[in-house]
Amino acid sequence: MYNQIDANKRKTRLLIAIFLCFVVGIGYVFYLLGYGYESVVIALIISLFMSWFSYYHSDKIAIKSAGAVEISKEDNPYVYRMVENLCLSIGMPMPKVHIINSPALNAFATGRDPEHASIALTTGIIQALENEELEGVIAHELSHVQNYDIRVMTIVVVLVGAIALLSDFFFRASFSGRGSDKKGHPALMIIGIVLIILSPLIAELIKMAVSRKREFLADASGALMTRYPEGLARALEKISASNIPFDRASKATAHLFISNPFKGSKVKNLFSTHPPAEERIAKLRGMA
Repeated sequence: MYNQIDANKRKTRLLIAIFLCFVVGIGYVFYLLGYGYESVVIALIISLFMSWFSYYHSDKIAIKSAGAVEISKEDNPYVYRMVENLCLSIGMPMPKVHIINSPALNAFATGRDPEHASIALTTGIIQALENEELEGVIAHELSHVQNYDIRVMTIVVVLVGAIALLSDFFFRASFSGRGSDKKGHPALMIIGIVLIILSPLIAELIKMAVSRKREFLADASGALMTRYPEGLARALEKISASNIPFDRASKATAHLFISNPFKGSKVKNLFSTHPPAEERIAKLRGMA
């Protein structure tokens, strides 16, 4: 378990380092094309502001968009106490607990830190899973909060937003004829233009890679929390076997869920923010 946790943390840091280098490279391409560094600075400032707002308010937005209703211990003692016991076992503050009235088998956690966290579970997943399985799911979600995944993904979103804005600036400047008369090697200019055109797709792929590594990390951390990886493995088997989609999910919140809320084809799953369930289950069962 500890090896899995260390490996996933290492891979996340590497991906973010690659992402930062990619943004710097895009900025250098802009310089070579004669647009200066001003566009890079403006893109980063706009992206930082939008992500700052999202960082402090995304939890409320996600909870409301999912149709989640906050509960107390009296409303659902079974679920509330399970969350409470896991939090006590790791010394984590108790998050707000929400229930979503949906037959879909899914759950998510959100919050910028353990002091401002929420966890939500569908009625479908509560009814379908056994005690140890549901405990594994809740531990997975609490691990996202404990590992500050919202903070990590906010950094990634800032970089994705900056690259998207830079690409937009480039296309607008190209059509309006702006830019300096600085000349460069034609081959380098062509490579730069192709890179800028493809950069939004590359940015999204890196974002998905980071998201997938955080899922593996939450699986390993959750297994460490319960000391029973098989519980989460069996839960993932049941979740992946269910074909009921979560209708209230959106592309903006899909990465928060324990499983991809869009039950689509394998082609769509290639571009999913979640790794294949089979791979996650194999890793859990390989822990010792």
